Amino acid sequence: MGWFSRFINSSVGKKFFMGLTGILLMLFLVLHLVGNLTLFFGEKAFMSYAGGLESLKPLVRVIEVILASVFIIHIYNGVKLWYDNKKANPQKYAVNAKSKETNIFARTTIQTGSIIFIFLVIHLQTFWYPNNFGETGKTLYQIVTYWFAIPIYSWFYVFAMILLGFHLNHGFQSAFQTFGWNHKKYFPTIKKLGMWYSIIMAAGFASLPIYFLIFRGGM
Repeated sequence: MGWFSRFINSSVGKKFFMGLTGILLMLFLVLHLVGNLTLFFGEKAFMSYAGGLESLKPLVRVIEVILASVFIIHIYNGVKLWYDNKKANPQKYAVNAKSKETNIFARTTIQTGSIIFIFLVIHLQTFWYPNNFGETGKTLYQIVTYWFAIPIYSWFYVFAMILLGFHLNHGFQSAFQTFGWNHKKYFPTIKKLGMWYSIIMAAGFASLPIYFLIFRGGM
C-alpha cells in the first residue's frame, strides 16, 4: 500500500481523484436533474418518481454512502490542491493568479465550491433529512413546494445554481485535462460541451424554484 499512499498524497494523485470524483458527480447531477424535472408534471408524477426510489431504499442507501464518500474526497482534494498551491507560492499566487488564470471559471473554483458546499448542507437539511428522518406529515412534493414558495430560499437556490454552472464549466474541462484528453484538435469541442453541460445543469435546476416561486404563486 506504500505506493498507493504516496500516489494519493502526491499532486498527480490529488488531481486524478479530483477528476475522477468530478466526473462521477457530474453524472449524478444529470440523473438527479432528470428526476427533479418530474416536478413540472405535478405531484403525481414526482411522487411516482420518489416512490420508485423508495422501493429501492436499500440500494439507494448504499448509493448515498458512495456518493457522500465521493463528495468528501472531491472536497478534500480540491481544498488540499488549492492550499498546496497557495503555500508553495504565496506571493506569486496572490500577485499573478489573475494573469496566469485568465478564465474566470478557473479563478473562482474555491469560492464557488465553498458556496456550493454551504448550499448542499442547507439542501440536505431542507429536503433530504425531513423526507428520510423527519416527522413532518408531509410528502416530499409538499416539502419541496413549501420551500420553493419562500422567496429568500428560492433565490439563494438560483444563485447557488449559477455558481454551480461556473464550477461545472471549469470542472468539465479540468477532468479531461487530468486524464490527458486535451488534444488541441479536440479540446475546443470539449470546451463547448463543458459550456453547454454547465448551462443545461444550472438552468435546469434553477428553473424549478423559479417555476414554483413565480408561476405557482410563491411571490
